[in-house]
Amino acid sequence: MRRRDVIAAGTAVVLGSASAARANDEPAGAPVLNLAAVGLPVIAEGRVRNYVFVTLRLHLRASATPEQLRHKEAFFRDALVKAGHRTPFTVASDWTRLDANAIAASVQRSASGIAGAGVVQRVEIVSQAARRRTGVRAG
Repeated sequence: MRRRDVIAAGTAVVLGSASAARANDEPAGAPVLNLAAVGLPVIAEGRVRNYVFVTLRLHLRASATPEQLRHKEAFFRDALVKAGHRTPFTVASDWTRLDANAIAASVQRSASGIAGAGVVQRVEIVSQAARRRTGVRAG
């Protein structure tokens, strides 16, 4: 019986902390659209040195819903890949990550043409995962 109590209490703590963390990240009812990971190149000295897979979250205006923009996800990803090849988001000192501010600004600029002006309020970089994690530091 005690083992069941311990397991139940542990589960309640984990679920409670997860919901509290989610409540802190997003205001109640704020619509967001999560984009699947996009592989972007790390280019240094004219060569592709690595790829970093970036996951994004688009914070939408209250009147927009994720269902309205879900069919435009491919357009957001395509615009990001094109921008990443045109002018790479490379951080000069580290080939395992990209410039998050430049990525967010690029997606924000392209969002007005894809979804309409003012629909995307903010772009959040959720994660960056490098393909190669060792031996890729510049310098």
